[in-house]
Amino acid sequence: MSGQRFTVSKSEGEGEQSAPDVQGEVNQLFEGDEPATSSAKDGAEPAAAGAEVIVVLKGESNPKESSPFINSSDATAEKTQQYDGKNMALFEEEMDTSPMVSSLLSSLANYSNLPQGSKEHEEAENNEATETRKKPVKAPQLGTLMGVYLPCIQNIFGVILFLRMTWLVGIGGVVGTFIIVFMCCSTTMLTAISMSAIATNGVVPAGGSYYMISRSLGPEFGGAVGICFYLGTTFAGAMYILGAIELLLIYIVPKAAIFPLEGLEGAEAEAALLNNMRVYGTILLTSMATVVFVGVKYVNKLALVFLACVILSIVAVYAGVIKTAVDPPIFPVCVLGNRTLVWKTFDVCAKTLETANGTVTTQLWQMFCDSPYMNATCDKYFVANNVTEIQGIPGVTSGILSENLFATYYEKGDLIARENMESVEDVDDPLTNSNRYVLADITSFFTLLVGIYFPSVTGIMAGSNRSGDLRDAQKSIPIGTIAAITTTSIVYMSSVILFGACIDGVVLRDKFGEGVHGNLVIGTLAWPSPWVIVIGSFFSTCGAGLQSLTGAPRLLQAIAKDGIVPALRIFGHGKANGEPTWSLLLTACICEIGILIASLDAVAPILSMFFLMCYMFVNLACALQTLLRTPNWRPRFKFYHWTLSFLGMSLCLTLMFLCSWYYAIVAMVIAGSIYKYIEFAGAEKEWGDGIRGLSLSAARYALMRLEEGQPHTKNWRPQLLVLVSTDAEQNVEQPRLLSLTNQLKAGKGLTIVGTALEGTYLANHDKAQRAEQALRKLMETEKVKGFCQVTVSSNLRDATSHLLQASGLGGLKHNAVLVSWPRNWKQGDEHQHWRNFIELVRETTAAHLALLVPKNISAYPSNGERFTEGHIDVWWIVHDGGMLMLLPFLLRQHKVWRKCKMRIFTVAQMDDNSIQMKKDLTTFLYHLRIDAMVEVVEMQDSDISAYTYEKTLVMEQRSQMLKKINLTKTEREREIQSITDSSRGSIRRKNPAAVTTQLSVSEENPAASKEEKPEEESKSTSPPVSSPAQVQLIHDNTTPASPATPATPLTPEEVQTPGTQVQMTWTEKCDGEAAKPPGACTPEGLKDIFNMKPEWENLNQFNVRRMHTALRLNEVIVKKSSEAKLVLLNMPGPPKNRTGDENYMEFLEVLTEGLNRVLLVRGGGREVITIYS
Repeated sequence: MSGQRFTVSKSEGEGEQSAPDVQGEVNQLFEGDEPATSSAKDGAEPAAAGAEVIVVLKGESNPKESSPFINSSDATAEKTQQYDGKNMALFEEEMDTSPMVSSLLSSLANYSNLPQGSKEHEEAENNEATETRKKPVKAPQLGTLMGVYLPCIQNIFGVILFLRMTWLVGIGGVVGTFIIVFMCCSTTMLTAISMSAIATNGVVPAGGSYYMISRSLGPEFGGAVGICFYLGTTFAGAMYILGAIELLLIYIVPKAAIFPLEGLEGAEAEAALLNNMRVYGTILLTSMATVVFVGVKYVNKLALVFLACVILSIVAVYAGVIKTAVDPPIFPVCVLGNRTLVWKTFDVCAKTLETANGTVTTQLWQMFCDSPYMNATCDKYFVANNVTEIQGIPGVTSGILSENLFATYYEKGDLIARENMESVEDVDDPLTNSNRYVLADITSFFTLLVGIYFPSVTGIMAGSNRSGDLRDAQKSIPIGTIAAITTTSIVYMSSVILFGACIDGVVLRDKFGEGVHGNLVIGTLAWPSPWVIVIGSFFSTCGAGLQSLTGAPRLLQAIAKDGIVPALRIFGHGKANGEPTWSLLLTACICEIGILIASLDAVAPILSMFFLMCYMFVNLACALQTLLRTPNWRPRFKFYHWTLSFLGMSLCLTLMFLCSWYYAIVAMVIAGSIYKYIEFAGAEKEWGDGIRGLSLSAARYALMRLEEGQPHTKNWRPQLLVLVSTDAEQNVEQPRLLSLTNQLKAGKGLTIVGTALEGTYLANHDKAQRAEQALRKLMETEKVKGFCQVTVSSNLRDATSHLLQASGLGGLKHNAVLVSWPRNWKQGDEHQHWRNFIELVRETTAAHLALLVPKNISAYPSNGERFTEGHIDVWWIVHDGGMLMLLPFLLRQHKVWRKCKMRIFTVAQMDDNSIQMKKDLTTFLYHLRIDAMVEVVEMQDSDISAYTYEKTLVMEQRSQMLKKINLTKTEREREIQSITDSSRGSIRRKNPAAVTTQLSVSEENPAASKEEKPEEESKSTSPPVSSPAQVQLIHDNTTPASPATPATPLTPEEVQTPGTQVQMTWTEKCDGEAAKPPGACTPEGLKDIFNMKPEWENLNQFNVRRMHTALRLNEVIVKKSSEAKLVLLNMPGPPKNRTGDENYMEFLEVLTEGLNRVLLVRGGGREVITIYS
């Protein structure tokens, strides 16, 4: 057994290291491998100092490199084991992700793109698949001629050339038909150039055009065009089958018709023909589908036979054309006046014949007269006009070309007449014996001819569809395809001229050859016999139908296996050998739809649409990749240009609407529906497609345009940066914040959901990824469309600041920040949270960003809830640019808030005219087109109450306590107790009769304080009191005294230790009234307030005034909006002096006390709403 030897020695500077430790390091290097020896097993004796530990590893135990190009064969694995030498030691730790170049190149050289083609199917059917898998896969050997050129020739030449080409020349004229042929051939040539560029831009696996389009334009376009191409190929199968049945029933075995045509006229004859087509078409389709189901090998073996039939038929036509120059064939046409007669039931083109017994009537006479005698009553037109026999094929040197140069279009039922012959007819006489004349079976016009002809130039993808079988696809596809199109274009263009130069116009316009004894018109020109063309074209159309029924199911299977269309996944399955059984069944059903149409002329424009759409997107893909200059766009085929691709795309679009404008619209609707379906429900694929590159270019252009200046007020909408926090498991702690985001945005504008993590990025990379995944998952759940961003920094404050500064790109940046109110901010261990919050408020102000702070976010509605009634109350205290007006309007666009009414309150001071204010506000809202009820609340000036002073006093005392954070645990408790006693004693001395003191000590689980509760519900556990004048002092003695820890916030409402809660409450009652300041009920009480003033002399008057404002506003807001579903009000800014930060939080708490849902709003320093249009 081959092995590898690693020697691990302990250096002198290192401590003792045991063998198991060494083994652990080796195991980390080669994860999952087991040592061959027992010297390093667990429990081994520690190695002596300086000893060597030898670990022998199996040769096969090297970790395999995971790369799409790396071959996992044993031979390659042996080569990749040689990286442990001294030269590569620098890179050995990264070998799992960065393999050796030598191993990569050897694997690339052995890379095979051979798909599961016909050979594999044959072997699987012969139960040889198991043995074959053990053998190395044979390299594809097909060259340009057999792999691309001949398959393209076979697919391009088809039923239209044999059945409709002469008719097209007769109806459209040589000039008009040449233009049609030139347009269609130019379209396919330009498409082939674009396709060659795409096909030579890297390896194209099996899948052909679908693979090229989907990888160039993305899964949405690829799926839509792939399905269109599939439908086109399927309807092509139906067209070939209908062509084969037409050849069979009209030219080969006319008597085989189930519904006989003899004696029928007009609509009856047409219906009988269509029913025959339907019956025989269904039988032939079933037979072909059975052949394809039984095995592809039969189709592949017959392909060369069918190709030989096609080539032989075309050679016979050219030989016949040459022969007409020397000895034109005799194909007489009988013309009555200038009307072409159906030459079926008469033998001589004459009314009477001179015989030895005298003049006798002919069969033609009996067709138009009521008896065979000379005195019979005959058709008036028959009597008035002579019968003429003309040569149907006068020959290439006859000069007939000049008569066939221009178009002759007919309405359905018109007579096929020779224009340069005299005709005597009475306009008033109705047409009789119409079944004796050759009639136009459809109404013809130029665009109809385009739609019927275009399928004859399709099939250019045959070479690219076989890309997996080619020896050198990047060389063969361009040469073979362009050569095939050149060959077929020359044949088509020359045939247009030759047909016009050899065949008489009435014969050309005779679609079914009724005037030439029921012969195929092109067959009359062929040499040596018309049957060469008839039999050859029958087999070639059958072969083309089989090819379509073979290729279409595999195309559908490829689309289904890509997984981009969820509804088609079942069609990705098939037989054990990979045959697409379900796809074949669906293909046969769709093909039957085309057969039920039963008209070759009606089916041809349908498949023209789908093929044209496919070609259009091939050109678009090439043009897009060229213009975007994608780094990966490096085609080996150099003879392309984006202008050629755009010209080809324009021609395709033009031809679509030329063929049939309503079919074109239907095809586009089908493709658009599939596109939107894949976009909505399909699997997201990243194929490096051109549409993604186009999106990037468009995004860059749009961002550069946005940089030019700030958006106009009319275009302003909240572009939100949503700041959320995550728990230890990286789950979002405030999911309702994203619900509110969805309700504010309704999917519009920019949304960035960000979170901050503490630590270093290298150490927390995995955690950041998990947090990002959690954000994405929650955004998807809450249907928030936007981006997520996770920032890692040494502390949360800096990380949040980085998010605020760096989020967004160029002009696409956030203009508003949505952040939740810091929960449980009064707890001792949450001090850093509210400090970060206040810094965030300051930073948003400095950055001119709006700030939205929902308080008690857990009480906000989810996206599934509905308010059937209620109000959204706006308290417009200071002007903030109109944010307070705009936000309720945006919320009411969402179904959660739609039925809520909007009320706007504003505050009037003593010197304000409240009546005029209300009128002005109503007018302002009218101009803003916002429906809302308006109310002006008057706030009378009043003296600052004792309760305000006491509230401020306790708040400042709490601030002093926070500064004692460096005291020991015992000293902190003593300090708090002395402050509590002094506060209680001062109140008792001043008004002992009016104050009831209650001291309660209750046990409480310290963990309970960590739970998220609505802030306004954080009440004392003491019995309820009727006055808001409550003081609760909290001290958390679990917080360690550390100079590095910022001051711990202690609340004036709770005193809490891990085991006990000490609470002091005073309640003022007077005449049954509640909520009065202490001592304010009697004259004695007023004196007490005056006497208490020395206690308040040292209070910060600024804090007193702010507390007074907060209390007064809260009292008014609670009175008016306590039942509102949501209250929006201006958020006051933090103090410029940072020493009063904890007081700021207390002011906001007092301002919003007693309200269920509050949204605090700060404007961004600009107008966001305007009255102008």
